[in-house]
Amino acid sequence: MPGHSSVPLLEFSAGGLVVDETGRVLLIRARDLRSRPVWTLPKGTLVPGETSAEAALREVCEETGWRCELVRELEAVTYWFQREGRRIKKTVRWFLMRPLEKVGEHDHEVDEIAWLSRDAALSRLRYDSDRRLLDRHR
Repeated sequence: MPGHSSVPLLEFSAGGLVVDETGRVLLIRARDLRSRPVWTLPKGTLVPGETSAEAALREVCEETGWRCELVRELEAVTYWFQREGRRIKKTVRWFLMRPLEKVGEHDHEVDEIAWLSRDAALSRLRYDSDRRLLDRHR
């Protein structure tokens, strides 16, 4: 009889591909599970009662200090990883966003933010799924 640890944990996040009127993309520098710096797109976990769209807008604001508006939903990304021996299946719903105003600073989980040209962003992003998302939305 397999133990419960063989059952994958399902996690749901939402995030934003924030593109300004000049075509620059908003990236964050955070830390991966091994505490190494990683450039990625802002995203985070849904809290109970929140829609994916609400979570995406909230997380982008918390992680970047930018209040944004939704343009449209993009394709979701699903991937697997391990945390403390558990297999985790994570689904991230992505939204294309437009920045409205800078309302604060990024939170403690983020080391810095950067507005980069599409090409610079593609070369700086570590994760293939982030690059594919950006690549599809020219």
